[in-house]
Amino acid sequence: MDDHVISLVGSGTGLAMTSAYRIRIKGHLDSSWVDWFDGFNIVHQPDGTTLLIGAVVDQPALHGLLARIHSLGLHLLLVEQTEPDFDY
Repeated sequence: MDDHVISLVGSGTGLAMTSAYRIRIKGHLDSSWVDWFDGFNIVHQPDGTTLLIGAVVDQPALHGLLARIHSLGLHLLLVEQTEPDFDY
C-alpha cells in the first residue's frame, strides 16, 4: 500500500486535494491551542509528547503549520503522512 495517501474532498468550488498528517511534538500542548493549528486534534501521549492529527489542503498549508510550530519554539519530533480519516 502506498505510504502517501491523497484523497479528494468536495468543496464549494470543486474538488480539493487533502492529505492527513500526524505531527508529534515534545511536551503536552494545551487544548486551547487547537485554533492555532487549523483544526488539528491535539492528543496527549503517555510518553509526554503531543500528537497533532488532521488534514491540510496542500503542501503550502503543511509548511505554514510547521512554521507555526517553529515560531512557537516547539520541539518537532515527527511528521507522518497517514491514511485520511475525516472524523477529526
